Amino acid sequence: MAQAQAEADRFDAIVIGAGAAGLMAAATAAQRGRRVLLVDHARNPGEKIRISGGGRCNFTNLGVEPARFLSGNPKFCISALKRYTQWDFIDLVTRHGIAWHEKTLGQLFCDGSARQIVSMLVGEAQAAGVRLILGRSVSDITQSDGTYRVTLDGGTVSAPKLVVACGGKSIPKMGASSFGYEVAARFGVPVTETRPALVPLTFAHQELDHLKPLAGLSCPARVGCNGTTFDEALLFTHRGLSGPSILQISSYWREGDSLRVQLAPETDIADALRLARSRRGGQMPATVLSRILPERLAQHVCQRWGGTGRIGDQSETQITALADAAANWVVTPVGSEGYRTAEVTLGGVDTDALDSRTMEVRTVPGLHFIGEVVDVTGWLGGYNFQWAWSSGWAVGQAL
Repeated sequence: MAQAQAEADRFDAIVIGAGAAGLMAAATAAQRGRRVLLVDHARNPGEKIRISGGGRCNFTNLGVEPARFLSGNPKFCISALKRYTQWDFIDLVTRHGIAWHEKTLGQLFCDGSARQIVSMLVGEAQAAGVRLILGRSVSDITQSDGTYRVTLDGGTVSAPKLVVACGGKSIPKMGASSFGYEVAARFGVPVTETRPALVPLTFAHQELDHLKPLAGLSCPARVGCNGTTFDEALLFTHRGLSGPSILQISSYWREGDSLRVQLAPETDIADALRLARSRRGGQMPATVLSRILPERLAQHVCQRWGGTGRIGDQSETQITALADAAANWVVTPVGSEGYRTAEVTLGGVDTDALDSRTMEVRTVPGLHFIGEVVDVTGWLGGYNFQWAWSSGWAVGQAL
């Protein structure tokens, strides 16, 4: 009886974290005949998948390429991304009959609910024989004689392979924590600096006093910082700036850095003002700008410009200054909204410590890290899910 119980608690691999990367890893390994245990402290698998993309899950991007991932070693992600591509995951989604569409910039979303992606991954894992334990926390992990022993509420399980797929610190209300980094520290695996990424940025009170009347407005913008720019929508909030362009640039921004914001980047605002001066000289500058920008934003730009009079009264110098107020706006955030709203965690388990094909720690045989817990962070738009699928598949092939 005791021997039978011991056999029941012994696996070929234990995966900690039933999120995107963990589900993919467990299913892939089990499909190769491995006996896999997938465990998570949450009561439901794939919670981050479920809430992503406004409930429709931006599950990958047609434009996945290594240059759209941040890491201390930019080449680390290449192997996994090339071996399991966005096209492979699209094929999986299509085989399961899940309808999807391209939204913008190559972003792919479910036509229906993100729960379809969760059900697909759980179904793949269960069909392959993965044992799934939910709502059970890991209280201890030890390793000796080539075996990892994981203590859960109510018992201990063991395996020669341990995969840490428990994500980063972003969105703690979903159960996110620093557990993966703690496991790394326990086994002497280095972790790079971690910080919130894909997160709204906040401003000091003196700046907010001017921006608060704009809260809720959105417009196209080109936002740059530290040599990187993004052309996507910008959203004014009660605390600062958000929207896709800001979330993207937040991964490149550091405290003390300024952002350069160009409103309506596809429009030559100076030319539009000159044309209005020659044809509609009696109009006010704010009226002219409101054809390009939301009305409240046009009025705000004119206030920052500080000029007076009708558009026909403006000199070339004044026209240039007004256009510059919209096309060359420099602001300095004081911080971000933090992990509470960050979509991902920047930084993580140092890629120099991992084998890029197997995701195994070079100095600790049998220990693997995948997904968000690793120092690989994608752009907004399905890239981080693709990293989860690709790194999960890579480790599944190695178990």
